[in-house]
Amino acid sequence: MDCCRHVNPSRACAGLRGLGYLMVALVAAIAAVSYYAVVVFAWGPMLLAGGAPAVGAAAVLAAFHVLLAMILWCYLMVVFTDPGSVPENWRHDVEDNRDPGSSSEEQGSAPRYCSHCQNGKPPRSHHCSVCNRCVLKMDHHCIWVVNCVGARNYKYFLLFLVYTFAETVLDTLVLLPNFIEFFQDESSHSNSPGDIAILFLAFVLNLAFALSLLCFIGMHTSLVTSNTTSIEVYERKKSVSWKYDLGWRSNLEQVFGTKKLFWFVPLYSTDDVHNIPVIRGLEFPTRSDAIV
Repeated sequence: MDCCRHVNPSRACAGLRGLGYLMVALVAAIAAVSYYAVVVFAWGPMLLAGGAPAVGAAAVLAAFHVLLAMILWCYLMVVFTDPGSVPENWRHDVEDNRDPGSSSEEQGSAPRYCSHCQNGKPPRSHHCSVCNRCVLKMDHHCIWVVNCVGARNYKYFLLFLVYTFAETVLDTLVLLPNFIEFFQDESSHSNSPGDIAILFLAFVLNLAFALSLLCFIGMHTSLVTSNTTSIEVYERKKSVSWKYDLGWRSNLEQVFGTKKLFWFVPLYSTDDVHNIPVIRGLEFPTRSDAIV
């Protein structure tokens, strides 16, 4: 028991940050292996050889690079976009407008306060022990992006998942013929053992990531369409009707914005930034008929 008393939580959080950088390096290594297998080994030579197969190879390589560019763009936006911090000395409106002598229960909303940050907590915000701060509309801390996922980068995170899933599915399909050839008679193999090993590794890793991402995307699709964060799942289960669920269309617009052309890129239109307070992470519309 004495050893438990001397455990420093900050060291564990620092360890998670270190693990995050290791995960980034792992993802970069997987991307490099996939690039070599698809572009250098499998489809690049077909393009250079010319003829009818070159047309299909050009289409595959174009799709591969477009998806890769979108993955990198979304990933960098998730990593370098602040998910949302609580302004210093932030206070609830109910506190500012409360009549003297009235309790928070009489006003219908009990103010939340973070003892770690010594500051008020807006609705749906939570304290992240890894980042050591309160994050607006916090969903989770993601070690894969070494950052929290919150109000201002949740859209970018979702797009990163979708484009990564599409890329891994593409890689799996275009490497499948070569993977099948791998199990043929060894005497028919014309490539070096190193190339065959990279091909095998790339196929297996992309297939595994595609399957795992499919489950993850399914989970977040349910969360987005019900306007729920990962942290709020248990709270939503306890309520009869979730107060933030305004219907799937409005819920989607609170994450992706109202401009449909911007739904597929990690950007918001100027109008959405100014007109949708949810994106800023401090104000959230609720249902008038919600039953807790």
